[in-house]
Amino acid sequence: MNEINENSLIQIDCLKGLQLMREDSVDLVLTDPPYNIGGHMKSRGSGIHRLRENHFSICDWDNIDDDLWKEQMGLLAKNLFTKVKKGGAVVVFMAVIKVESIKRIFEEAGFYYKTTGTWHKKNPMPRNMNLSFINSTESWLYFTKGKPSGTYNNEGKAIHDFIETGLTPLSEKRFGKHPTQKPIKLMAHFVELLSNKGDLILDPFSGSGTSLLAAKMSGRKYIGFDMDPDYIEISMNRLQGYVAE
Repeated sequence: MNEINENSLIQIDCLKGLQLMREDSVDLVLTDPPYNIGGHMKSRGSGIHRLRENHFSICDWDNIDDDLWKEQMGLLAKNLFTKVKKGGAVVVFMAVIKVESIKRIFEEAGFYYKTTGTWHKKNPMPRNMNLSFINSTESWLYFTKGKPSGTYNNEGKAIHDFIETGLTPLSEKRFGKHPTQKPIKLMAHFVELLSNKGDLILDPFSGSGTSLLAAKMSGRKYIGFDMDPDYIEISMNRLQGYVAE
């Protein structure tokens, strides 16, 4: 395979895909990698895996040896560092119990750690609501490369590190479902704040393609990788189905 062109979605392992990209070409990495907490969830005997057949807790990609997960994330961070431009940004979604691991991994790769924030889901599944607190948040980490600041289109407004949206609406799942699909509103928040029109957005774990679609809708270019042919098809249909007004 030759060098990857902009506005591409490719079925390939992300580490192999990154080898086909130009160095210092990416303005923003926006990604939601495997949290690798499936084994942890099942070991607690919560029965969550019975709620729906494609729940992340029974997906192979979210249930590998923890040392192997850290090794793979380390390789990812090191490869990303060579592809992100100086002043470029990385936003990584992660389970709160893995935040410190991701912070350390990306710092060791050379990235500058900026902050950790929270995505609050206003309408989460009320699982075990009579037994414990409802799980309604996920974390995200923000890094830059080469300097402690980069593109930040806040237009003089104070932007909090707490983002609140509903879960992904059914209208965004009409081409198919992904067990950890994020809403377009959430991903567009980062695309518009941390990049400019014409910039290149990369998602090495593109899943259902939400980050890529947010990039396209905001006038950015994109590259995405995923190993699952079904998710590639969903993403392609979503990208092709969008027509700019």
